[in-house]
Amino acid sequence: MAKYQFTVNGVQRTAELRDPDEPMLYVFRNALGLKGVKYGCGLGQCGACTVLMDGEAVRSCQIPASAAVEKKFTTIEGLGTPEKPHAVQAAFIEEQAAQCGYCANGMVMTSAALLAHTPHPNVNDVKQALADNLCRCGTHDRIVKAVMNVAGGR
Repeated sequence: MAKYQFTVNGVQRTAELRDPDEPMLYVFRNALGLKGVKYGCGLGQCGACTVLMDGEAVRSCQIPASAAVEKKFTTIEGLGTPEKPHAVQAAFIEEQAAQCGYCANGMVMTSAALLAHTPHPNVNDVKQALADNLCRCGTHDRIVKAVMNVAGGR
């Protein structure tokens, strides 16, 4: 067993792991109890496990714990709170952009990263940023509208 330290949602956290290649998805969910990060495909293809690592949207199922030491992570739990949601979370609620919840974590986190880097994207920028995040319910139009609302492109 080895101890690994990460900054998660602004707090220094330590996880004791047997395997240095354990994906951060499992570290977040199992070792740190952050269940907002969703397991989807486990292959980095669906986006359900997206978190921010040093401000960039990454698939946590593809990041081994040993490569994440000293990195700063933001999960959906650290993006906003029920009392004070992040602007993207509030827009998703307003537009009823999430149905089953499978894709919501990844869509919100990817959108937050996009808006942090490109505060005023156009519709094509939003669609391109979210192209690799799968939504089974087909709420893509509502998701894009929510992101555009935050960007001021109502």
